[in-house]
Amino acid sequence: MSSGTRERGTRVEVDGLTKRFGSFTAVDDLSFSVEPGRVTGFLGPNGSGKTTTLRMILGLVRPTAGSSTIGGQAYRSLPNPQQVVGAALEATSFHPGRSGRDHLRVLAAAGGVEDSRVDELLELTGIPAAARKRAGSYSMGMRQRLGLAAALLGDPDVLILDEPANGLDPEGIRWLRGFLRHLADEGRTVLVSSHMLQEVQQTVDDVVIISNGALVKAGRIEELSGGRRSLVATSDPDAPAGAPRVADVIATAQPDGTLIADTAGLRLVGDVAHRAGLPIWRLEERGTDLEGLFFQLTEGQNRNLGATGAAHAAAVTPPGHPGAQTPAPTPNGEAR
Repeated sequence: MSSGTRERGTRVEVDGLTKRFGSFTAVDDLSFSVEPGRVTGFLGPNGSGKTTTLRMILGLVRPTAGSSTIGGQAYRSLPNPQQVVGAALEATSFHPGRSGRDHLRVLAAAGGVEDSRVDELLELTGIPAAARKRAGSYSMGMRQRLGLAAALLGDPDVLILDEPANGLDPEGIRWLRGFLRHLADEGRTVLVSSHMLQEVQQTVDDVVIISNGALVKAGRIEELSGGRRSLVATSDPDAPAGAPRVADVIATAQPDGTLIADTAGLRLVGDVAHRAGLPIWRLEERGTDLEGLFFQLTEGQNRNLGATGAAHAAAVTPPGHPGAQTPAPTPNGEAR
């Protein structure tokens, strides 16, 4: 995708953002930042306030308190927002009787974008063959691609997407993962809301987790549960765990007889084990368990389920599941 020679580096800041609808607090004093050149996953149970937050960032909902800025400015103050922010919040925001190409042409004309950009994006998002068909006949996956093309019309520095993988088949999800990575590598700021935790873990650099409208955890994905490590299974259960120390790698013996080494360098671990005469039959990288962390922080708290739902969640949580270990902390460190 052509990004010209324009330098990118637009930061999104959310500061104390709060939204109340009557007596209901949808978003509660929420603060986080989204950095350029990185993909940030915005996670939370259904009804946790994710979409409301995204709408406030985009000026579609007026906050009760707090603020959000894009490159230091509120969205409403941006002189040409289409060139700064691209957003896809719904996969149905098009006229069903209009073709995909015509839908993009209307948006392009409104933003002063040339028609050639439309054809470029249809090709880039993988729907050129469907461009002349009525958008109302598109599958959910094709609608997602059309929404992504619309978000990119102005060649924006910031991309905000709400559940972009919904409706995509495995091939489409793999394509989306690579596409978002490419956009971030160009220096763009990418914020993605999702509930597909395993897919998010393979896609994002940073995560922001909220529950009941409040922040419960934010940071780099590799830091949230101890970083990336290696699992070593050996046929010699009495082998010393200290063997990797010769390469300044700390390894800890596990109850099942395996070792966990504090490095993701499988080649390094394998070479060290070989030199130490440590026979191994399994060696694999262990990344952050995002799903376990997510449930540990949010399970049983969903305000939309009420006390009955929370009790049911606790009842069906099997022993040893991360969600059964400890109550999730609130932003001030107290357990809920």
